[in-house]
Amino acid sequence: MALFARRAKGGAPEGAAEDTDRASYGRTAEEAEKEAHRSIWSRFTYTTRVTVSFALIAAMTALVAIGVLSFVWEDHFQSYTRDNMDTMAERIADSAESRLASNGGDWHDDAVYASARSAQSLYSGIGIQIISFDASGMPSVRYDNTWSTEGSDAISLAPEPGDGNMVSASIVSENGARVGEVKLWVFGSDLLLRSTDIQFREQSYQAMAFAAVLAIVLASCIGFLFARGLVAPINRMTATAKAIKKGDLSARTGLKGNDEVARLGETFDAMAESVEKDRELERRLTTDVAHELRTPLMAIQSTVEAMVDGVFEPNAERLETVNSEVQRLGRLVEALLRLSRLESRSKPMKKDLLDVGELVQGIVSTHEAFVADAGLTLAYESEPGVQVLGDADMLRQATANLISNAVRYTPEGGKITVRVARGDLMASIMVKDTGIGLSPEEVKMVFSRFWRADAGRNRASGGLGIGLALVKEIVDQHGGWVRVEGKKDEGACFTIYIPLYREDQKKDDKGRNGKGGDKGRSGKLDRVR
Repeated sequence: MALFARRAKGGAPEGAAEDTDRASYGRTAEEAEKEAHRSIWSRFTYTTRVTVSFALIAAMTALVAIGVLSFVWEDHFQSYTRDNMDTMAERIADSAESRLASNGGDWHDDAVYASARSAQSLYSGIGIQIISFDASGMPSVRYDNTWSTEGSDAISLAPEPGDGNMVSASIVSENGARVGEVKLWVFGSDLLLRSTDIQFREQSYQAMAFAAVLAIVLASCIGFLFARGLVAPINRMTATAKAIKKGDLSARTGLKGNDEVARLGETFDAMAESVEKDRELERRLTTDVAHELRTPLMAIQSTVEAMVDGVFEPNAERLETVNSEVQRLGRLVEALLRLSRLESRSKPMKKDLLDVGELVQGIVSTHEAFVADAGLTLAYESEPGVQVLGDADMLRQATANLISNAVRYTPEGGKITVRVARGDLMASIMVKDTGIGLSPEEVKMVFSRFWRADAGRNRASGGLGIGLALVKEIVDQHGGWVRVEGKKDEGACFTIYIPLYREDQKKDDKGRNGKGGDKGRSGKLDRVR
């Protein structure tokens, strides 16, 4: 019972706290489950992912380049080294041929092997062998820079002839006979790569590896800077959104530029500004409604209290005062409800084919007596064949509001002119008066709720300050606009512009109706006058 009593007294906060804890636990568990199923890659920040992506792209590019370059380079480099060895062998053979030609074919002349000794001194790691052939073709080794003496036998370190492990060049006598041969090979290499060649190849690979690492580092830096530059405005928008969420509706991203992110920031700022304006209008509407309701309520309250206390007698005059204020409250609430329904667009707007001239003529006819009682004259002008697609009741209400507004602000003896005209694209309904007029500042505020150009006169005559706001909302729903002109003490002119009816609209409406899109209407457009 004690627990029940505690819950009865403070149960709402405690229960709410428990529900909050359970909800928080549920959300935490759900988030933990989602976190467990997220990939490792998605757990990194966007900046890290972009940086790593740039580095991976650079690494893959470097690997592909090194692979292709190695494949091509190895093949061409081996051909290059073999060509060098062939050239060296031919040069040694040519030198031997020249010397043999000058000494009568004497192989014992040391000058025959001068070129071979010179090559041996210049290029280390190269084996050189010069062979002579006698008349029967038997070979005899005349020079071998790899001979080693073990005991009394001379041993050559020349490799066994294999697939491309040595090059050779023939020594030809003056009569064209092949009298000898020069053989070259490289110690420890079947590819004829000398130590300098191997060193050059290794250094080349090291240079490519260093270039790859440098490219990866540079790509990572560029990726990091790129990601930071891209994420910075996004972070600003996130911070702005959080500030707006906390109630700071004045927060803006301040992003400007021509790129996509800057345009997104500008759109975000425009949205935030619209939200701020709507919230300000909402606050102002609440204040205005409270003010408008308080005046008649205070009047009713003071009158009733005076009658209850015996200060006033409850006669017909006092009761009429209370009744007029009650009726004023009813009109105010009804106007607000009508405006709210229009703004929420809870009821679909009809789209009938309307003859604007005939529609407005009917409204003018019903207001002639009202205008005459106010001591004013009413003139009406209309061009024929002005047709639009719209809601007849809404357009009647908008025109009637403009006429009533003109009557309210035009002194006795003034004139009100209503004109219907046809333009190239728009139909117009003009209501012009010779009343108190409007200043440029008042023109900007004329469609605001509860705004009055002359508060005392307007309240006394029953105006609510809602009529022009209704006019603007009705015209907006018809795809048009309202133009306001006027000068102080010279009158005002309100002109409604609505798109003219076109033949292609008729075809489109017939197509939609033919598909069953409007069950309550036939395939033809209704014409309302």
